[in-house]
Amino acid sequence: MPAAASPLTAAYDRLRAALPALAVTELGPDDPAPAGDGWTRAAGLAAGGAELDAFLAWDAAQVLRDHGRPARPDVVAGFGLHRYAWAACLLITVPWFLHRRVPRLPVTHVSYHRTTGRLAVRPPVSLACLPGDPAAALPGTVVVPDEEALRARVRAAVAEHLEPLLDTFGPRARRRGRALWGMATDEVVEGLWYVAGLLGEDEERRAVRELELLLPGATRPYAGAAAFRTAAAPDGAPRVTRTRTSCCMFYTVRPEDTCASCPRTCGTASTVKVTSMAAA
Repeated sequence: MPAAASPLTAAYDRLRAALPALAVTELGPDDPAPAGDGWTRAAGLAAGGAELDAFLAWDAAQVLRDHGRPARPDVVAGFGLHRYAWAACLLITVPWFLHRRVPRLPVTHVSYHRTTGRLAVRPPVSLACLPGDPAAALPGTVVVPDEEALRARVRAAVAEHLEPLLDTFGPRARRRGRALWGMATDEVVEGLWYVAGLLGEDEERRAVRELELLLPGATRPYAGAAAFRTAAAPDGAPRVTRTRTSCCMFYTVRPEDTCASCPRTCGTASTVKVTSMAAA
């Protein structure tokens, strides 16, 4: 059963309303993490072994079912990491974007339902907010002085969650270092950008500004920047787009469907906003 309303509930409810497929259940401190029936613990993925094998087997089967051909094992690993990380980053970035609250959620605090995309989260280790936020009076809350300090908390919280997963998925995906953190950069940017677009044009424009401040390009361990730009759509109207820092490798499955935002293609060829495969 979900816990009573928390400082994160309003943000997760709005996320669910915008993107019903990505429902977040907040667990109480003593509630067991969901298990079986498609649920996977993020800590289990970080540990590798049978839980990670089963997780990636789902991706391998899905590619074969949908596209009639198998994907290379490294491509499957990249797909699996992308699909989890895209959703998990929203657990941190959406409360920050909507309410200026940043939860610390290490892998021990998150479970993911492989087939439906649902997430279950334990109460955060801590919560960062700005002065004047009513949440500042709650136990475990850290008040930071300004917006840049809060952005630093976002970057740190996402890195804390993703780093053990990158360490585990990386060898299977045949990526390491900058390539992995380039993937992390793309997941942060494109996940929030997509959700903000569902919330309306004003929120999408605000997300572009906020993400450029969050990831300006010199914020280790992240590689690359939000790097939005304006390009002409087929109808001549200006559209916001970006070139991804990393390649999702989908072209190895369907070469004719290379993403318009892929770094393998010319940046000027990108004419429309392209979202992650998970969102699609």
